[in-house]
Amino acid sequence: MSTHTQILYQIIFSTKDRKKVLTEANRDKLFRYIWGILKSKNCTLYQINGIDDHIHIATHIHPNIALSILVKDIKVASTKWIRDEKIFPDFESWQSGYGAFTYTYREKETLMRYVKNQKEHHKIKSFKDEYIELLNEHGVVFDEKYLL
Repeated sequence: MSTHTQILYQIIFSTKDRKKVLTEANRDKLFRYIWGILKSKNCTLYQINGIDDHIHIATHIHPNIALSILVKDIKVASTKWIRDEKIFPDFESWQSGYGAFTYTYREKETLMRYVKNQKEHHKIKSFKDEYIELLNEHGVVFDEKYLL
């Protein structure tokens, strides 16, 4: 029997210390680079977006790929690429952790809209408030002292 999955993930991670270094002018280049990483691992990218201190990725992960390894690979490869290309001069690294939340296929369009509208969304809500809301919405137990 073949393996069949349809698990949508929203993956979120931030720059180290949430420094606002991902300038708008070069974000699309970063997003295309990350898309290439996902594609090379047979993952389907539905939407990627972010603002100056964090990014959101809406994706389906190939069943042979472990989520933690995928995030590590994205962070390691993109950090090297950012440094080599010098597109974000003040970028040091990504934060050590990440958030990942699952969605049903029926929620795909809503999730894609949410990720696509990050710039507008963050005009009224901080990253921390957004992240806490997502953690609560998905029933994730957390200690606020570990949220920057």
